[in-house]
Amino acid sequence: MPEIRMERDSMGEMEVPYHALWGASTQRAVLNFPISGYRFGRRFIRALGLLKYAAAEANKRLGKLDPHLGALIQRAAREVIDGRHDDHFVLDVFQTGSGTSTNMNANEVIATRARQIETETGNEATRQRGNEATRQRSDGGTAGDPPPSEGGGRGRVAESATPQPPPVLPLEGGGVARIHPNDHVNMGQSSNDVIPSAMHIAVVEALHGDLMPALHKLHKALKAKAEQFDDIVKIGRTHLMDATPIRLGQEFSGYASQIAHADRRIMTKIIALRELPIGGTAVGTGINTHPQFAKLVCEVLNHETREQFHEAANHFEAQHAKDALVEASGVLRTVAVSLTKIANDIRLLGSGPRCGLGELLLPATQPGSSIMPGKVNPVICESVIQVCAQVIGNDQAVTYAAALLGNLDLHTGMPVMTHNLLESIRLLTNVCHVFVDKCISGLEANRQRCETLVEQSLAMCTSLAPLIGYDAAAAIAKEASATGKTVRQVALERKVLDEAKLREVLDPLRMTKPGA
Repeated sequence: MPEIRMERDSMGEMEVPYHALWGASTQRAVLNFPISGYRFGRRFIRALGLLKYAAAEANKRLGKLDPHLGALIQRAAREVIDGRHDDHFVLDVFQTGSGTSTNMNANEVIATRARQIETETGNEATRQRGNEATRQRSDGGTAGDPPPSEGGGRGRVAESATPQPPPVLPLEGGGVARIHPNDHVNMGQSSNDVIPSAMHIAVVEALHGDLMPALHKLHKALKAKAEQFDDIVKIGRTHLMDATPIRLGQEFSGYASQIAHADRRIMTKIIALRELPIGGTAVGTGINTHPQFAKLVCEVLNHETREQFHEAANHFEAQHAKDALVEASGVLRTVAVSLTKIANDIRLLGSGPRCGLGELLLPATQPGSSIMPGKVNPVICESVIQVCAQVIGNDQAVTYAAALLGNLDLHTGMPVMTHNLLESIRLLTNVCHVFVDKCISGLEANRQRCETLVEQSLAMCTSLAPLIGYDAAAAIAKEASATGKTVRQVALERKVLDEAKLREVLDPLRMTKPGA
């Protein structure tokens, strides 16, 4: 089998690996952008396949595309949707800012695969006709026997051959070569509306299908811990200093609420991202496409994805700017900030085990030191915080690209925005699952430590202030601090209240409720 084949595009001939489904335009980009090794992932490639499938269906319905060619393109696009050709999407993320190279990568892969499918279909039809002829043979043999040889005897059965993949057919030639990446697969489209539409589709599906379920799982786990820890009173802390008592369950209810708010924020961004630029072609005017094309594409997409995509109300805003994606990146940053707060609190509350706060007992997942035997570190919390640092950095890249490269009638920062957005969703999704499975689910409270620290806290004097005055309560706190006694002990010695009333006022659980 040869190692290369010759392909041609509008700039001339190119050598392409023989096995490759891509063509000349993609190969030029392979050579032009050997930069990072980062490629677009499954979600984005799926979105491109969905768009090409829907575009072929729309063009068929509009009478613009031959039904036979359209069906072949759709079969090839379906394989792209299903992930069968991800290895043939070979381009670096850092490329032309419109993503034209990747759009052509999709067009060429689908066109080549469509030609292969027609070849396969033709070969299968030929085989079926041959089998039918064999069954109807009247030479005296039985069905399936080889035909008679020229010498009158039975022919030798042919040796079985290993099935070979269909050939990769170049554009030059006859027959199936009429399926063209630009003329047919890209019909009614431009990279300038395909790539931003694919961005929206990929981000919506990733948010809906990946991140939101992960956040629901995390919310459920945090809510369960809030209920489990609801009767455990501990000392609150403001400015990292002792404050009034709080229940451990109340703290965890706050964490659960942060994630619930994150879920609602994401849903509002999904609604905004359902508006697609498809149909605007080059600059938003819709040149070279049918007026009903975008509407039909969205109908097909919604059938395939069970989403509610619709044509952009203003194609010029949708293609010239990327505000909706900046907004989506911002909500991912907010999720990262929430997760950082939660993970950081948990590792602080679990610090110790003897010389830290020690109010939480974190699951021991691995040895924590190569030199200190028995040390166990909050490694899961640390991994969460590191992911959040990356997501916040990704948001900066998205924001910078959106602001700097949104010039005039086309945005030229789409590939890097796409990469960072989808990478943030992927990282947040994965780390939420790890956080629940390896940390949150196994958290336990150190009840005795919580009770001890509450009793020792000088902030216990807060509930005395409404009864004896702020200054008198402060004096009790100062004496307790100087002598090492508890607020309760000093208050008893000073007889500021009778013992029964003091016991009621200094009840830590009562202090965690309004009106104490």
